[in-house]
Amino acid sequence: MVRHVHGAPERWVVTGGRGAGKTTFCRQAAALAHAAGLDAAGILSPARMEAGEKTGIYVADVRSGAQRLLAAETAGEVRGFPLGRWHFDPEAIRWADEVLARATPCDILIIDEIGPLELDLRRGLTAWESALNSGAYRAALVVVRCELAEEFGISRDVSASLTIASPQQALQAAEAFVRRFVEAV
Repeated sequence: MVRHVHGAPERWVVTGGRGAGKTTFCRQAAALAHAAGLDAAGILSPARMEAGEKTGIYVADVRSGAQRLLAAETAGEVRGFPLGRWHFDPEAIRWADEVLARATPCDILIIDEIGPLELDLRRGLTAWESALNSGAYRAALVVVRCELAEEFGISRDVSASLTIASPQQALQAAEAFVRRFVEAV
């Protein structure tokens, strides 16, 4: 259930190094929000790990938990285009865009993550800007690569930024983040 609160919605930029826990933070924030009766929506981008190595990237719907393989290291595992070591599936990108297009209104909008594919190449997700610009949420969590955070923040009315340093810190930060919104109701 979306609880309308007076005031402008908050926009949080979440950054951190590779493997620091950015997705862990977003996943935990969504789980805690759902447990508290808040509507968290959007997408997560969890890693696919095999023998301790990242071999792919999923995209998951925060509301339903459904997920698709977004990118794979192995050419031919997905039909798509290469970027760096990854091969991206355009069908999974379209699906994620559909998830984002219907994510708002919600209490907490999660967009994990906006990277060079979106900001530099304009080839990845496209619905993220419409969802973010809708303002039909109390808070938005947008994961952005550290090197792109400044570029992202320019002219997007960012309320706060959070740098994730470790998975443990991610869990604690998620609890504190959601507590703010539960207590405000």
